[in-house]
Formats: sequence, C-alpha cells, structure tokens
Amino acid sequence: MIRFINVHRWFKQLHVLNDINLHVRAGEVMVVCGPSGSGKSTLIRTVNQLETIDEGEIWVDGVNVSDPDTDLNALRAEVGFVFQHFNLFPHLSVLDNITLSPVRVKGLRRDVAEKQGLALLEQVGLANKRNDFPGQLSGGQQQRVAIARSLAMQPKVMLFDEPTSALDPEMIGEVLKVMKDLVFNSAMTMMIVTHEMSFARDVADRVVFIDQGQVIEQAEPATFFLDPQHDRTRQFLSQLRTI
Repeated sequence: MIRFINVHRWFKQLHVLNDINLHVRAGEVMVVCGPSGSGKSTLIRTVNQLETIDEGEIWVDGVNVSDPDTDLNALRAEVGFVFQHFNLFPHLSVLDNITLSPVRVKGLRRDVAEKQGLALLEQVGLANKRNDFPGQLSGGQQQRVAIARSLAMQPKVMLFDEPTSALDPEMIGEVLKVMKDLVFNSAMTMMIVTHEMSFARDVADRVVFIDQGQVIEQAEPATFFLDPQHDRTRQFLSQLRTI
C-alpha cells in the first residue's frame, strides 16, 4: 500500500531522511519510533506530500505521490492524517468539523454526512459533544474528534504523527484506546509515529526504528522488544522507563 524507494530529504545541510526503503502492506499496522529529531515525523509527512522529498520515490496504492503531476488533492482524500496538534477548525462545531470534507470534497449529501459523522462520534465516545466547539473540549477530546474527522473520508490509509505528544498524561489513554479499537476492529492500513512503546507492542504488526534519518531496525514487536539486533536499538530501548 505504501512504498518508499531510496528516499532522501535534506533541510539545508541536515540529511533528515537518508536512503529510506520501506514498504507497508495493505492492512498492516506499522509503528515508527526513534529519538526526537530522528526524522520519523518528516517520514510520515512525506506520504501525502506535506513534506516533499529531494530524491527517490514514494508510492501509495499504485500512485507515485512524489511525481509532480500527481493530483495531491485526490491523494489526500484517500489518506487520513492525524496531527500532533489536532488542527480542528475552531469556528466550526464538532459535527461540522467532521462533515466538512465529506460534503465539500466527496460531494456527500449533508444529511448523509451528518449521519455518518454521528456514528463516528459514537465510535470515539463523543456523541454528546456534537454541537460543542473545539475550544470547549479537552486535548484528548479534540484528538478523538480529529481521528473521527479523518475516518469520515473513508480513507485507504491512516497516518498518525505522534497523536498523543501534545496531550497531558491523563488524556493519553483515552486517545490510545480509540486507536487500539480502530486497529482491532478494522483492516485499515496504518502508519503510526509514536513514543508510546507499550502501545506499539500491543498493536503493531511491525515496528520500525529510525535514527539520524536512517532505518536502523525493523521487526515484529516480539522480536523488536525482546531481541533487538542493533546496538543503537538496544540503547534506545534500555533508556525507556517502561515497555
């Protein structure tokens, strides 16, 4: 579903992505981890070209997204993205945030979009917040709305860029629960950047460790956490307080 081929990205002299070769199979949940500044957020943002690349190719469901002729609006309609800082429209209600894109981009009738939006709010435990505005919600609630908003487009792929990093500790669990439910109750392809290693162990089909813009190691969770092969991976895991 997603393929990175010899991908490079520089920020001036900084080699942020260094010869990345990865693939994510249809229906697979890949968790990307690594230290701060390792390039993992840049990596996931290249999938729908929120960040461009300098060399290589990225393919999503048979489309070369790094080709200048690719219709990025059509691509982004098929690739859901959950940001660190929610990115909800503050002047729209919760339900309107969710229905805006299905109505305007996919041409869905408003009543149909609202019915689907309410079902998604029920799924993320926020049906009673349909008429609230983002500023009236906690950070965890806003992120759950953001997940529902992405799902409303019925994407082929879901991308999560450190979805709990901006949350207070007591709100992290509620967002991770919604994400776990999504993993276990759907067959959607997902790529998740996170520091939550216990979550990665529970939900990932494969864990990828990135450091200094390079893929250092990738393996199934049991192997990754119990028998890492690379010294840098072992050092990273040893510094975690809990796994």
